[in-house]
Amino acid sequence: MEEISYAEVDKALKKFRPFLVRDGGDYELVEVTPDGTVKIKLLGACETCPSSDMTLKMGIELTLAEKIIGFKEVVQVF
Repeated sequence: MEEISYAEVDKALKKFRPFLVRDGGDYELVEVTPDGTVKIKLLGACETCPSSDMTLKMGIELTLAEKIIGFKEVVQVF
């Protein structure tokens, strides 16, 4: 299996960023592991939002799954 690159993930996530920023939040792409796990730190309003799990799984994870072959999952880091 081919490793996914940080740049590839970053490019795909930039299309999702405006939705977070609109609501006072943002993210930091922390790491892309060789097995396809993407580690993200939520920032701003997203840090304390009760819907942050939904944002990660139904927003960010679906966005990456549609665009990147070899993507496995999104994990939030604090």
